[in-house]
Amino acid sequence: FKPYGMLSQFVYNQKRRKNKRLLGELSNFPQGIMSVGRLDQDSEGLLFLTTDGKFSHHITSSGMEKEYWVQVDGIAKKEHIEKLSKGLEISIYGKPYQTLACHVKLMEPPQDLPKRAKDIRNENDHGVTSWLSITLTEGKFRQVRKMTAKIGLPTLRLVRYRIGEQTIEQMQVEEVIEMQP
Repeated sequence: FKPYGMLSQFVYNQKRRKNKRLLGELSNFPQGIMSVGRLDQDSEGLLFLTTDGKFSHHITSSGMEKEYWVQVDGIAKKEHIEKLSKGLEISIYGKPYQTLACHVKLMEPPQDLPKRAKDIRNENDHGVTSWLSITLTEGKFRQVRKMTAKIGLPTLRLVRYRIGEQTIEQMQVEEVIEMQP
């Protein structure tokens, strides 16, 4: 369960701001471990780690479902959900990209998510938010954040809840569970 504020990598090769938290802090991982896909520093949730390149390739390129719980700024309406569901054009590394159709639904605020290390904001001072469940079979750079921004509902909190059949249910933040593929 990758926490908010941690990078999805084990080595930090940048020259500045070396005080970033890295995945290696969570456990004594075996040599050659890598994350399967990534979650950006501001995202949290389920992240597979492996030393098996074939497994990594399978997860990232087989069209496996990844479900995200997304808190957005504003009130999500039927037309927002329809636009997201049909797919829309976003920019990936400066080039236009058409997202695939995906499953989107409005959800109640999750009660079992752990409190985030850094507060999102105070709704009384800043307005209402909505929660969406977005299930993708692809995973482009900051895709969910770009999709919600495109429809006028910027992402405030992004949690990957599920990859395939595996979920963060019953997991604690920073918990690492060894599994067999």
